[in-house]
Amino acid sequence: MRTLENFSLLNHNTFGVDVTANYFVEYDNITELQQLLGSDLLKENKFFHIGGGSNLLFINDYEGVILHSQIKGKEISKESADHVWIRVGAGENWDDFVDYCVENQLGGAENLSLIPGEVGATPIQNIGAYGVEVKDIIQSVDCIEISTGKQKTFSNKECAFGYRDSIFKQGFRNKYVVCYVTYKLAKHYTPNVSYGSLSTEILNYKEVNIQTVRQAVIAIRKRKLPEPKVLGNAGSFFMNPIIAMEHFLQLQQLYPDIPSFHVSDKHIKVPAGWLIEQCGWKGKSIGKVAVHGSQALVLINKGGANGLDIIYLSDKIRESVKEKFNIDIIPEVNIIFG
Repeated sequence: MRTLENFSLLNHNTFGVDVTANYFVEYDNITELQQLLGSDLLKENKFFHIGGGSNLLFINDYEGVILHSQIKGKEISKESADHVWIRVGAGENWDDFVDYCVENQLGGAENLSLIPGEVGATPIQNIGAYGVEVKDIIQSVDCIEISTGKQKTFSNKECAFGYRDSIFKQGFRNKYVVCYVTYKLAKHYTPNVSYGSLSTEILNYKEVNIQTVRQAVIAIRKRKLPEPKVLGNAGSFFMNPIIAMEHFLQLQQLYPDIPSFHVSDKHIKVPAGWLIEQCGWKGKSIGKVAVHGSQALVLINKGGANGLDIIYLSDKIRESVKEKFNIDIIPEVNIIFG
């Protein structure tokens, strides 16, 4: 376990916001985490647990303790003729795990290639891309209850997954720390390439297999998303809104080319990036913050921006979309006040 004081979080948030924490603590295993949760340091200070920092926006310096997992490792916990179950430490890099799956011909995670962050965040956020959500492959989640230090395993069903949502963002928000996630991967590959731009991108490859799907997803993401070390960002800043079918049909009369994705007989998902672009924000700047020129869902720190600068632009975009389409777009990014 490592405890550092007055620690800069510049390299622990992909927005590149230069804030500090009073304390920064990394732990290597469940025992250390349990000791930490019972320590005077956490009893006397507020604390917040982070992963790779790819879905965070710090508004101010954090007047407390930032916790970070270094629980590593991958182990096959079960195997059948058709599937492999792999238990992965929360501190593992997510895309490294996806690469491991692809290299071993284990299907299910390849559409989620190059999503930044760590394994521990995947069930909290229910990350998703190109027609796949991580809930599709999560078998169980091993956690520590913050108030008691006791271990608890949640089944997929108990996680109550929804669109970019889970029980860890709702009723159990800030009540558990994810330590391990067990994923169920398929030995026999079935490609899923029908969603959005992936269906077009995959045509550039001679065959569709697990390697080419990963390559295609990476190619799309690299074109659309800026490298955080060059332009600070947190990927998609907003969630795609889900609206009532009646509302969508009204909008379709005004905007015949409005894209959509079927959710149910009563609800439709509309791309937030399209809504933002229709409001004229794509490529626009306010001070040190801008909407990316290739993907309107992405807000970028051009250099030296603080959290309030980014929130100001976000609020202006939300006001525009609400006024033009009567749709509330909700930030996907976790906003942290000091």
